[in-house]
Order: sequence, then structure tokens, then C-alpha cells
Amino acid sequence: MAQYMFLLFDSEEWYDEVTPEAWQEAMKLHTAFMEAVDAAGARITSSEALERSTTASTVKQTDGGPLVTDGPFIETKEALGGFYVIDCKDLDQALALAKLCPAGNVEVRPVMDTSGGSTPPA
Repeated sequence: MAQYMFLLFDSEEWYDEVTPEAWQEAMKLHTAFMEAVDAAGARITSSEALERSTTASTVKQTDGGPLVTDGPFIETKEALGGFYVIDCKDLDQALALAKLCPAGNVEVRPVMDTSGGSTPPA
């Protein structure tokens, strides 16, 4: 099986007005998604929700050395809000599962296998 990371992007404005009931409903949707992944024969190896992008710090490598700034690296209306790492049969299965994920936008990326040591990925 190959690993794919699902990066979940959405508007953070939702957090400004979310009620406890809406939060619980969102969590139920993610639980249903996780059950669908399992039912499809795939496996979630890791998942987390992230704090709001206003809590982020960015370390940028510059000619003068590392520069640390507050906040996300770029201005955007949608922010990375969480992720799943899922063992899937192939990209087709990963994309089919991403269509079930309850997030506004899901970026699906293969996880690079770096276990080969000194040889670069193909």
C-alpha cells in the first residue's frame, strides 16, 4: 500500500460562529469519513486537527539566516486546518476517499518514501 496525505483546507471564519452543536456535527462527519476509509480497505495512520492559522509561526531560510515570522507563510482565505495520512491501494483509491472527506478542499499528495537512504526519489 502507498501512503497519501490528505491536507484539509477550509475557511477559518466557520470557527468564529460555530456552535457546540455544529462542532459535534462536524466531528460526526469526520467519524463517518474514518469509518468509510476503513470500509474501503484503507487505513488512517495519522490524523490531527490544527489550531487556527493565527497561531502559526513560519521559519524561512534566507541568505542572512533563518527568519521567524508570525502567522501563515502566505495570505489566503483558506487555511490548512488538519490532515489525514492514509494507507491506500493506489491514487485512484486515495482520490475516491478524498471525495468523501468532509472538508472544503482536500489536497491529496503521495508521501515520499525516504527509507532508501542516500538515493533521491525517482
